[in-house]
Amino acid sequence: MAEKKLNLFVYGSLRDRRIFKSVCGCSFGLKTPHKDTLLAEPALLQGYRRVSPDNVYFYGVKSPASKIEGLVIYEIPADAMKEIDRYEGKRFKRETVRIHTASGSVRAFAYLVSRESMKKLFGDRWHVNLIHELWLRKRIEKFLKKRTRPGERSKDAELERIADRELLATTERDLVISHYRTDAVSDYFLEHELDRPRPSIKDLYSEPQAAPFIKNYLTLVIKQVLLNQLDEKFQSGYRFELEHIRTSERYFKRTISLLSSLRIINENSKTVDLIVRQGLESMPFKKHDLIDFVKYAVGAAGDLFDSRVAAAQLDFIRAHFSPGLTPLGAELEFSNLGVDAVEPQNGEPKQGIRQKKDTVFNGFRYFHDFCLDVLCWKLGGYIDDHSGATDTARRCGFFELAPGRLNIEGEISRPATADPWTLSQLINEIIKFYQVKPHSLHLSFQLRKNQVGSQKILPLGFAKCLLALGGGLEKNKDGKLSLSRIANGEIIQYKDGEELTLARTSTRRWFMGQDSIVEKLPAQVTSSIQQYKYIRLEKNATYEPLILGLKGLQLAYNPGDYLTSEQLKSSQTLRSEYEELKQWAVSPSEISPQTINKFLEVIQQGLNCERHHHPAHLLHYIDWALSAIETQLRLFNREVKKSR
Repeated sequence: MAEKKLNLFVYGSLRDRRIFKSVCGCSFGLKTPHKDTLLAEPALLQGYRRVSPDNVYFYGVKSPASKIEGLVIYEIPADAMKEIDRYEGKRFKRETVRIHTASGSVRAFAYLVSRESMKKLFGDRWHVNLIHELWLRKRIEKFLKKRTRPGERSKDAELERIADRELLATTERDLVISHYRTDAVSDYFLEHELDRPRPSIKDLYSEPQAAPFIKNYLTLVIKQVLLNQLDEKFQSGYRFELEHIRTSERYFKRTISLLSSLRIINENSKTVDLIVRQGLESMPFKKHDLIDFVKYAVGAAGDLFDSRVAAAQLDFIRAHFSPGLTPLGAELEFSNLGVDAVEPQNGEPKQGIRQKKDTVFNGFRYFHDFCLDVLCWKLGGYIDDHSGATDTARRCGFFELAPGRLNIEGEISRPATADPWTLSQLINEIIKFYQVKPHSLHLSFQLRKNQVGSQKILPLGFAKCLLALGGGLEKNKDGKLSLSRIANGEIIQYKDGEELTLARTSTRRWFMGQDSIVEKLPAQVTSSIQQYKYIRLEKNATYEPLILGLKGLQLAYNPGDYLTSEQLKSSQTLRSEYEELKQWAVSPSEISPQTINKFLEVIQQGLNCERHHHPAHLLHYIDWALSAIETQLRLFNREVKKSR
């Protein structure tokens, strides 16, 4: 009687040929096997998720929206399977599953665990990669201890190690992001990624063009490191509290800690200014390098942080926290040059106009020289010159921040929050923190699956209401009111024809790398968002009603892109409406009460249906937002009427 042979799906340590052979005595190969080698093939197990809460073993647990990548090894002898059973132990149960390969569906065994057994072994939060992440960060810390003044245990040496870690922050971030989809990061790979030259600014000291801006950049460096260190103190000392304020794992985990840190710094601005001034006076920059200023800020952060104040900040946020169900995000653009930060998108150079100069940061030309792309990563900071480039070359442009953006080049991000109040507070605290002129704001709203592909074009009246709420109503050089975002051509682009970038739909993801088995990205890590790009960013503005209003509009009306060149080319009606909208923006007139009432009705309808045909927010909160929006629109009408 022939010996029964079995197929086995492996997704953990047994994918290593050496381990597999040491366990059962058999070898496998991905190509045509030799006589004594088993055939293996890449495979996919749908409906399961791979986790490693103990950072030792991988466990496959049922999860309908997930999948596990691994290998199927064909025709394993029964004796070898007995050895594998012994190796896997009592924690795993061998189950029959249906897996997918390039050649079709295959029946195989797999060693899996139940959710109940995982809860028994690791507690209620077994499904969170928290332990794995903390272990990885501990190994990074161990590496820095070996590299930076090895063996020395003085306070100064410890400050230098933390400063080195600040300057390797994006490398550590990418390692943490990538570990969610791969095996545990090896020591070799870890050291290869972290063993990089320490950045230096000494070459800038001999550049005459850079000299007037060095102190301003160092001021920003010190403040940014203070913010980062306060955030780390919140993350390490109040992680339990932060995890219980965050409503879901899908949201950016630093939103609340960053908001708390920003509030502490902004409320103690005089102390922070003193810290910066003392640092610059005690360390003449021509005698010191970037690491010295980072190290100084690390030490100063300990004096700025108070546990009682930190707890009070979290209590304040918790008392106001009122999340809905719609994931939210924001991008903030800053520039002392305003619209002149980048060249016009129609390709025509500015003529007859005296070019403005940024006497503080020179258009952020030296942003990467001071490693600010690394230091600002927690707020998603980078320089946007509207070219799409993400390299570290010197360029002038807008200083853009997007809390939740994890990687610029990979376009990886998570929603900042689901709470309009939190997002509004974060926007305002960021404006206070960065002493750069605010320019524009983009607000993002994640679309539900049934909304994608069925979006409608905004009515002209609704577009006017949106511009009245955030389009930058201000007096032009003739003393007349205009909506600057359109009147100045700031949201008008010229690609395949003229278009208005008032709103755009796009796709976001939050993991590193591509899927190695299927080309389509996993559904659970990609999302579609609607981004409103027309909003003027201003100091002391309250964005909470606008966020609620846009959310209600998105839920009830489901508007899409407005307006693309393709839309304008295909519709004479839209072209006429677009021309009318541009003329209205240059010389705005009152919005009719009927349009305002219809606009408010749609917003109310959306907010009242956010939670399965019921409101996700308290009714009095929705009423407050509607009243605030109505008041803003009526004030707009009053201002317009007075100016005519």
